[in-house]
Amino acid sequence: MKKVYLAGRGVACALGADLASSLAALRSGGRAATPVAVAEGFSWPVHTLPNEAGSWRERLGRTLRRVVAQSGAPAAPGMPLFVASSSLDVGYEESDHLFTGDVQTFADVVAAAIGWQGPVFTVSTACTSAVNAVLSAADLIRGGEVTQALVLGIEFSNAFTVAGFGGMQLLSQGRARPFGAQRDGLVLGEAVAALWLGAAPARWRIAGGANVVDGSNPTGAEAGAVIAMCRAALCQAGLRPEDIDLVKPQAAGSPANDAIEAAALKQVFGMLPPLVALKQLIGHTLGASGAAELVLLTGCIESGAWPRATHEIDPALELALAEQAPDRLRHVLLNAIGFGGGHAALVLEDGGA
Repeated sequence: MKKVYLAGRGVACALGADLASSLAALRSGGRAATPVAVAEGFSWPVHTLPNEAGSWRERLGRTLRRVVAQSGAPAAPGMPLFVASSSLDVGYEESDHLFTGDVQTFADVVAAAIGWQGPVFTVSTACTSAVNAVLSAADLIRGGEVTQALVLGIEFSNAFTVAGFGGMQLLSQGRARPFGAQRDGLVLGEAVAALWLGAAPARWRIAGGANVVDGSNPTGAEAGAVIAMCRAALCQAGLRPEDIDLVKPQAAGSPANDAIEAAALKQVFGMLPPLVALKQLIGHTLGASGAAELVLLTGCIESGAWPRATHEIDPALELALAEQAPDRLRHVLLNAIGFGGGHAALVLEDGGA
């Protein structure tokens, strides 16, 4: 079985149009979310991408080309593209009042925007989409079917998603507080992120991963599934819980789900490793979150920038968010939890540690 490495990466999010500007904004404490109105009298804060001129599709195309260029990924014949998204092309359908096409239509639009020549796959498993896309791409590389692949996590502007989460009373009117004492819901975010994966050695290796589905709670986390997800990811990576030096949990600021995830992690690890959260800075970018947060986290580790929490942590959870990167940092566990019972995780190995 071949090993799988992160050959290149790129991101555009509320912090900045690329990784360097995003890390600079992170160092300065981030940027406030923007109120997004979905109807008269109904608005919620969202960590939006910068507003640009042009139609929805034109703006998406420009953002995609910039992010893929950051990653350095070539549009090589036969190289697969995995398009991971929760909202897909809802924003485009809203703008032109069409609502035609199918789930693959959006992936075809994305491929055309970046001039992609290889096969194209859609992965849409709610908030675990990007992690599952990485798992699928990694399987192809490990099995020797391809030598490289590109994963794009995409959550672009639309009102439908904001209205839906708002209607379910899952959104905060203030800001995201991962594991916070006064956490009162999610703050959504927009992002486009690229992960160029390959078999050629590089600093970061995708050492393992897992996807566990438990639909008994369609909109929330299940402790047993979190435990099974973490243990399966560690098993594939050939690691023990004590080998993990840092955990990037889901930690979206949900009153119930944050507590469930915290309790489950304690069962996996006993004494928790250092924890780091990112959603207070970029929001919950749904289907793109696995890719966007992986890019930002690896960038933070390499650059020395660190996402510090400015809110009070809930003492009942008996945990803390790390104020700086751990001195020893070789293996990272990255978690994603989504609607429909999806629980997915990746284990990263830092070859430069």
